[in-house]
Amino acid sequence: MTSIFKDKTGRKLSWGEATLKILSRFLNYFLDFELMILRCVGHIPSHLIRKFFYFLAGIKMGKGSVIHMWANFFDPTGVEVGEDTIIGDHAFLDGRSKLKIGDHTDIASSVMIYNSEHNINDNDFAVVEKVTTAPVEIGDYVFIGPRVIILPGVKIGKGAVVGAGAVVTKDVPDFSIVGGVPAKVIGERKNKNPNYRLGRARLFQ
Repeated sequence: MTSIFKDKTGRKLSWGEATLKILSRFLNYFLDFELMILRCVGHIPSHLIRKFFYFLAGIKMGKGSVIHMWANFFDPTGVEVGEDTIIGDHAFLDGRSKLKIGDHTDIASSVMIYNSEHNINDNDFAVVEKVTTAPVEIGDYVFIGPRVIILPGVKIGKGAVVGAGAVVTKDVPDFSIVGGVPAKVIGERKNKNPNYRLGRARLFQ
């Protein structure tokens, strides 16, 4: 029996291919709805309530860690945050691949962390299945300044500092200070044995 299904390019799909596409479409609808709920949760001025909903969504957060208001996500199940870590308001955390953030790490406002991106050389640019994904790892005692963009596959080492507005396209060595577009090493952090705690985050934020 000939399939009546076609993809957006007009290619005929087998019943099996069509079934998988339909299932994938409904799963994406569910994810879109979940992300809308999380966006609403991000407006609640209570760390405790937000953390509860983030837990239900599959985000792993260690003791004492908080994500400030107005955060956005893409597949929250891939996001893991260590202990005593503070993530600023309006953060974007991409969980389509693994996003691991360490302990005692301070991430400022409006930081965007991506671990998935389009393949600009592919004819099917908009096809989700053909995006490039790579995990992002941010070490312990890292400080990331406001409006930083971190791209897929990046590893930021322990104690590193990323200056405001930087675009991080490659790995950042331990205790180095980077800045610029693209980010380059501009200094070195003197304290090689940090043992501080960030402590309580601002209330109602």
